[in-house]
Amino acid sequence: MTDRTLAPHPDQPPPDRRRFLSLAWKVLGVAAAAEIVGVVAAYLWPRPGAGETGGRIVDAGPVGEFTPASVTPFPGGKFYLVRLADGGFLAISSKCSHLGCTVPWNERDQTFPCPCHASVFDLRGDVLSPPAPRALDLYRVTIESGVVKVDTGRRIQRSRFEAGQVAYL
Repeated sequence: MTDRTLAPHPDQPPPDRRRFLSLAWKVLGVAAAAEIVGVVAAYLWPRPGAGETGGRIVDAGPVGEFTPASVTPFPGGKFYLVRLADGGFLAISSKCSHLGCTVPWNERDQTFPCPCHASVFDLRGDVLSPPAPRALDLYRVTIESGVVKVDTGRRIQRSRFEAGQVAYL
């Protein structure tokens, strides 16, 4: 008695290494293409709250904690709270308006220099040196019962600084 389970079906050619490798490469190619499409889609598809803190109100602290002409970073909120010399407040996004790189605060020069493409912004977020096409974005600031609050739910795009953007006590 012979074992028929090992014998190939008469209509099927016997498997060979070339056919197996060809099939394996096709399967791996499809998997790699699917992964690339997934990565590109994840990169391009906007995430809820991307570049923001998910729309929450950040209690920055009492007004008295911020000296005039000072900049306080809020890394979790991805913004800087700027207190202008006249006592007004701006919450400036830490993302460059050119390509979204994180801009640090340079205390010595009193500027926000972008490390990616050398744009420079002043204390109010205005462009001092291109290629950034517009001022740094803002978040809405309110002052309630002497406490500074920043609404990180929506970034406000602007072309330049205007006096109406400042929140006062």
